[in-house]
Amino acid sequence: MAPDDRRTRRVVGIAGSLRSGSWNRRLLEAARELAPDGLRIEPFDIRGIPLYDADLDTDQRRPDAVRRLKSAIADADGVLIASPEYNHTVPGVMQNIIDWSSRPGMRSPWAGTPVGIMGAANGLVGTARMQQVLKLTLLSTLARVMPHPGVVVGRAPDKFDADGHLADPATRDFLAAYLRQFTDWIDTVGVPPAQS
Repeated sequence: MAPDDRRTRRVVGIAGSLRSGSWNRRLLEAARELAPDGLRIEPFDIRGIPLYDADLDTDQRRPDAVRRLKSAIADADGVLIASPEYNHTVPGVMQNIIDWSSRPGMRSPWAGTPVGIMGAANGLVGTARMQQVLKLTLLSTLARVMPHPGVVVGRAPDKFDADGHLADPATRDFLAAYLRQFTDWIDTVGVPPAQS
């Protein structure tokens, strides 16, 4: 069935950093600004999510912030992640989000969900290594990770202006093109099974 171009695709945006001025929160804001018609990115604030504790991961005891996270993912047409890279891998904050939201395994809202990955960092290679690890982690949740090298914003302080806006023209163009491809990816793989 051909996608309905008039339909708005709702995407949950998750920044894998708790720092209010993080480059990845700024990158997510730039994505909201540059999103093509028909794609709406809604950031989810992860600051209220506690460290994963299996004793609390039951239907009776699951923290409200985790319930909201799982519902946001389940109700969305896709997820867009912007995360930093720590020690060549996925930050604990981002891994914690995946751990909470993907369990129990047979009820994971990630299953079938289209996912895009991007990241910004001070270093030259940006978040390239983290993105490769994150793809493997997300594939284990049965998420439908977009087959793309991803958006890697290296030397982030040179790409954003003093007000925190993505100012580098080439990076803005690349991000806009990526978001168009992500919209196509959502239409190609369809909405998550829970929404069918």
